[in-house]
Amino acid sequence: MTTHQWDYPRPFLLEITVEPHHIDALAHTRNTHYVEWCMETAWAHTSALGLGAEAYQQLDRAMALTHAEYDYLKATRAGDHLLIGTWITDWISRLKMTRRLQVICTTSGETVFRGALEFVCIEISTGLPKRPPRAFIDIYGPAITAAH
Repeated sequence: MTTHQWDYPRPFLLEITVEPHHIDALAHTRNTHYVEWCMETAWAHTSALGLGAEAYQQLDRAMALTHAEYDYLKATRAGDHLLIGTWITDWISRLKMTRRLQVICTTSGETVFRGALEFVCIEISTGLPKRPPRAFIDIYGPAITAAH
């Protein structure tokens, strides 16, 4: 098994194969698909931690995206196999959370994309920022990953 150079230890992973419908006019993976895959990976990680859509609704709280930065480093093409890794890397004053993402093309072994997402805790019913409930602190807190 190939060991990949992840930016942080123990990523939560989602595997993707680039399909022909993911390709743009330049014969590369369309940029929007990386964003979609990163959001799918972030949501899958949150759900795996035990804070899926049902828990969010019951708690009337959610982590809402407020800022995103993406670095497209190398093109990928149809047939390439990708591993999308994610980590929660910071939780500032228990209101703002930072999530990092990294996409490695297993076909080439190279990192092809990186992203950083910032979230704020909101009350779903009002859409306003609110302090997170105890469940968020108990579940997200231990999931924070430090750099190597």
